[in-house]
Amino acid sequence: MIFSSIFFIFMFLPAVIILYYIVPKQLKNVVLLLASVFFYAWGEPVYVVLMLFSIAFNYTMGLDIFYRRKSKELAKRSLIFAVVVNLFILCFFKYYGFLIDTINGIFDIQIAYKALSLPIGISFYTFQTMSYVIDVYYKKVPVQKNLLKFGVYVSMFPQLIAGPIVRYADIYEQLDERSVDLQLFGSGCENFIKGLGKKVLLANSMGKLYETIHALPPSEVSTLLAWLGIAAYTFQIYFDFSGYSDMAIGLGKMFGFRFPKNFNYPYQAKSITDFWRRWHISLSTWFREYVYIPLGGNRVAVPRHMLNLLIVWMLTGLWHGASWNFVIWGLYYGVLLIIEKYVLGRFLEKLPGWIRGIYTMVLVMIGWVFFSSIQMSAAFTTLASMFGFGSGGFLGAHAFYYVKSYLMLFVICILVCRKQTLTGYRALASRRSGLAVVANVAIVMLCIAFLVYDTYNPFLYFRF
Repeated sequence: MIFSSIFFIFMFLPAVIILYYIVPKQLKNVVLLLASVFFYAWGEPVYVVLMLFSIAFNYTMGLDIFYRRKSKELAKRSLIFAVVVNLFILCFFKYYGFLIDTINGIFDIQIAYKALSLPIGISFYTFQTMSYVIDVYYKKVPVQKNLLKFGVYVSMFPQLIAGPIVRYADIYEQLDERSVDLQLFGSGCENFIKGLGKKVLLANSMGKLYETIHALPPSEVSTLLAWLGIAAYTFQIYFDFSGYSDMAIGLGKMFGFRFPKNFNYPYQAKSITDFWRRWHISLSTWFREYVYIPLGGNRVAVPRHMLNLLIVWMLTGLWHGASWNFVIWGLYYGVLLIIEKYVLGRFLEKLPGWIRGIYTMVLVMIGWVFFSSIQMSAAFTTLASMFGFGSGGFLGAHAFYYVKSYLMLFVICILVCRKQTLTGYRALASRRSGLAVVANVAIVMLCIAFLVYDTYNPFLYFRF
């Protein structure tokens, strides 16, 4: 089940909201837990057991670390055990086949194995549970002694399968006390509608263009068409994931939770460093807090700092998927960040903002080539076409047709990517509240029409 589906919007969500608000306060967490288990079981009935095991295991380990806190050595052993088990489960289900394929390729052998389907959201809820036990060990958060509340934290359906990665420190107080007034509920609805529009109207439309261009033989992909295709993917993945995050944040507000922001207009960034302060903020924060800083961060010698960055970004790439293209994508950003830190930093600061913006977006789009191409040969073929070394020429026969057909959509996407557009809309809506209502209703109606008549509705981050 995904948020941008007719069943979720008109059946599941209304039923859960009605039930949540009619039950007494002491049963609200029960409703959320049961709804979340049902939501997960809708698409992954077998792997519900895995998620419930993760809840029970990390709840127990949190208590074990807490009760052993007088002995730092014993508490540390419990922490290591908890982290190892969590990583083992994640690696087994996500990287088992990737590891065997890599071994087969290196040694030219054929080790047979049964491919396992990836449990939806396992990367997200595993990182959440690990952050909990680590924070309990370092006494950054109180231990949760109520299994029900801990189960709600891990399994809460708004953020279960695609984030944002909500650390226990962000919401543990809200598990005990939270309230929803009409203003917060309305804000949540607005967030949800904004995210739904991003996903259905923009991401899906751009995704169809990307797949159309991607399916063409290399001989028909000109330089202009190659850039147009990766531009479409650049918008698709942003509106797909940020739209889902907006919907998750909106749903959280409807139930009284404040989830952290996950995107902050990343395509307005003026450097790669700035881009990663704005893109998938919850993931960047997690790696900074639990990997980068423990490795020494930037408080070490320059060579070690470079190594720390490469390790963190290799893991960031690997987190996104069990394939070498994701590793290359992560290392690509690690190298760029090192270059900006030690070579280009002062030079970039002196350049006009618009040049820095173009520089950033070109590098980001090149990065999406690696991200979107499971086969590295396909990535290099696309890059060759983008930089004039392909066999499809510079302009090509198809490029102008797609430019003409999708020009208005590209203009809309560019405007929605800019903070100034939202600021202007909010200023106008504050003066004319009826306009905001009409706009939100129109977005919902358009999304429903698209969902009813169009079967193309993928969600890219489900595979992560």
